[in-house]
Amino acid sequence: MTGPAPRPRVVVVDGIPMSGLDAAAPEPRAVIVAAHGGATSSAYFDCPGNPTLSLLRAAAAEGFTAIALDRPGYGSSAVYAGEFADPERRVSAALAAAEKMLGPGSRGAGFFLLGHSAGCELALRMAAAADDVVGVELSGTGLRYTDEAKAIISEATVTSRPAGLRDLLWQPTDLYPAEVLTGGLSAPGVAYESKVTAHWARRDFPAIAARVTVPVQFSVADHERVWETTPESLSAITDLFAGPVRLNHMANSGHNLSVGRTADRYHRNVLSFLEECIAGSGRDREQVEAS
Repeated sequence: MTGPAPRPRVVVVDGIPMSGLDAAAPEPRAVIVAAHGGATSSAYFDCPGNPTLSLLRAAAAEGFTAIALDRPGYGSSAVYAGEFADPERRVSAALAAAEKMLGPGSRGAGFFLLGHSAGCELALRMAAAADDVVGVELSGTGLRYTDEAKAIISEATVTSRPAGLRDLLWQPTDLYPAEVLTGGLSAPGVAYESKVTAHWARRDFPAIAARVTVPVQFSVADHERVWETTPESLSAITDLFAGPVRLNHMANSGHNLSVGRTADRYHRNVLSFLEECIAGSGRDREQVEAS
């Protein structure tokens, strides 16, 4: 089942326009806030030309309100990117943008944070900072780059994408619909992301994960080429978190899970995990509204 088309949104946070997409449920069971990866936008979560592969539409159809933010420095806030070097500033802006897009309506059982690739940094920081978080979904990140990725990423700059980066992120191409391979999802990178990348695996990922006590699902594509996905590497990741962690292995999938041909299966898995998070938290909609 596919829900309604998401709405483009722009809200103003501390004088800065923040944009994104939302798909609202009339009486949401929970609210999903999704953070895209580098050099793309909120459109990543509404797969171009393929509504059945859209996270936002799938979530709304199941009674969840879903918001895909343009991360700070992307979308409407691109001209203010220099103001978001401080991670706490990024988190406060993103949380405020989500709250403004939601307005006074119900949050249901609470927030569920979803991050992909570079967006995992923001999603995980938001999960550690926000109240009423019931769970977290992460994909496309890790603790150790593959040897291939190390060689390619070392050549990257804010204004220059090295040869081989596209293949690293989008191969095998037959795992993706043709519409997402044309560059339509591309957006300019943001300068602060070079520091995020430099410190993520060794310092920030372990430090932030240790503060996250809600359930986490960590999804792994079988054709992931950026991050090591050996049993040892994945065990090191699950050991980082203070709360329970579930591994979700996605067959016939590449790095960009939400726009691949298996995206519908991936999103149904995420929504099923969210159902379990709500049940485990004891915060169903009726309890929250009565409190």
